[in-house]
Amino acid sequence: MANPYADAKNHQLWRRGVASVEPHRLDPVVAPKFRIARTTRVGTAGSCFAQHIARGLTEMGFNYFVPEDGADLPPGRRARRGFGMFSARYGNIYTVEQLMQLFEEVFDGRTPHETHWQRPDDKFVDPYRPRIEPGGWPHPKKVIAQRQEHLAHVERVFRESELFVFTLGLTEAWRSRVDGSVFPLAPGVVAGSYDPALHEFHNFTVAEVTDTLVRFLERLVAVNRGVRVLLTVSPVPLIATHEDRHVLVSTVYSKSVLRVAAQTAADRFGWVDYFPSYEIITGSPTGGLYFEDDRREVRGLGVAHAMRCFAAHYLEGGMAVPSSTESEKPRQRAPELGRDIICDEEAIDPVDI
Repeated sequence: MANPYADAKNHQLWRRGVASVEPHRLDPVVAPKFRIARTTRVGTAGSCFAQHIARGLTEMGFNYFVPEDGADLPPGRRARRGFGMFSARYGNIYTVEQLMQLFEEVFDGRTPHETHWQRPDDKFVDPYRPRIEPGGWPHPKKVIAQRQEHLAHVERVFRESELFVFTLGLTEAWRSRVDGSVFPLAPGVVAGSYDPALHEFHNFTVAEVTDTLVRFLERLVAVNRGVRVLLTVSPVPLIATHEDRHVLVSTVYSKSVLRVAAQTAADRFGWVDYFPSYEIITGSPTGGLYFEDDRREVRGLGVAHAMRCFAAHYLEGGMAVPSSTESEKPRQRAPELGRDIICDEEAIDPVDI
């Protein structure tokens, strides 16, 4: 009898590809589309988890491309002011729509309706990166001037990155009713004031996320012909949902939408690939061992596992996945790569309240 699974490879079967593999040796990457030289300029953007990837790239000796690096500041101040967390000082870009609108600002002259928000201390912030300057700015004009300077660096990221890594984070967003501009945080959380006449909640659908992602990729390759893109989905659960349902249910919805969109884009474009860091961190084989006690923040050991797989498959020349030793097993605690990760979303429900 003919059986279409008779010639299935080990990675296609759960028993051989997952159940019989030690959790810390699980490697779900199959047939990567391209290789990356250590000299390749790698740009990053996205959710909080993108910072883990950026740090991992740096520690493994990749050429992490950071045009907006705050090199004139002491290292401690650079980190506090958001320099180096991503390739440019854009803070968390949680949604694909937010990324698309940033691209349109740079290349189409898009001007958002809301240009500044005021904080309770009378300082001003950029609505599209509200936590990037801890001390705030003294005047709205300074906010606008700083954003123009920032956009010049963002243009370099889009034009000059040879590999652009984007981590999709959320589908829930707050946006302007006037022009549809999407904010990383709801008005009023850290600055500004929520006005239902001016602001609205929106949870992006599969079709919306997919269409916007495809449009962004088509626009990106038009200004950067040689670029390759690696998409990931953040494994970090939502810290809160505005939907009237359990946050766990909203988390599964959000990540499912983003995962489908990422796969659709990777299937459509030969120069776009999907890296399964989400599956490595959240999959049942690791049994939640890659999360901190809050079941949300990713442990350094989980990031190390993902980056090990990344290097083995995408780094030119390859990098062997370490052999099984007691010190490498998930139950052992690794240095915490997650420290000092900036996550705007945490302002919604800070632990010190």
